[in-house]
Order: sequence, then structure tokens, then C-alpha cells
Amino acid sequence: MKTITVKTNIDSSPEKVWNYWTAPEHITQWNFAIPEWHCPSAENNLVLGGTFTSRMEAKDGSMGFDYAGTYTRIKPKSLIGYALEDGRKVIVTFEQEGSSVTIVEIFEVEDINTLEQQRQGWQGILDNFKGYVENN
Repeated sequence: MKTITVKTNIDSSPEKVWNYWTAPEHITQWNFAIPEWHCPSAENNLVLGGTFTSRMEAKDGSMGFDYAGTYTRIKPKSLIGYALEDGRKVIVTFEQEGSSVTIVEIFEVEDINTLEQQRQGWQGILDNFKGYVENN
């Protein structure tokens, strides 16, 4: 299966980055790709075999979808692996570099959107996360 990699570097501690990535009250603040969208709800059971779901919707209510999956690998403050409901796999790594954390996401592509649309969407969400962590 073809994969896409997106990444960012965040000026923050590993503890804060991990907390903001995994706590539902924070996920709802950053988990969308463009300002016209939002994430009105999120649930997260961060244990091996645990599940997560978040709702992504256009703010005007014209469309939306649930993003959900099951955790397959967890190394606190270091790595999260999960399988999406459609079977695609995602690996997220968190690497401390001095006073910052680099996040790298590698995800298997789907066949609905173009590769560039998928890359831009996932990078947009990651950029929102960076902004949220660094400004809160």
C-alpha cells in the first residue's frame, strides 16, 4: 500500500505535545485541516486495542465525517500506531530534539481523494496542531 509522510517541529515539551495530541478536550481544538471546518467531538481510549473517534464537520453543516480507529502500538511520548476503520494503517512518531518535538505521520492512502489532497489535508491538521500547542 502506498504511504504519505507529513511532519512538523513544535517548540514545546514532549509532555505537553503528548497531552494535547491525546486528550479529547484538546483534540477538538485542532483536529481539522482548514478554518472552515471544526472538530465538535472527540473520544479517545489510548490503550492497546482501545478505540478513538473524532467528528470533523464543515462549520456551515454542509458535510462531515467520523474519523475512527483502533490502537495497535503505543509507546508513551514516542509512538502511536493505529488502524483506521477502513483498514488503513497510520504511524505517528514523536521525537524530542532539544527543546522541541518533531512529529512524523506516515499514513496509507485511500482511493477517494488525490494524493496531493490527502497530503495537504493531513499536513493542514498537523499545522493546526503545531499552532494550537505553541499558542496555548
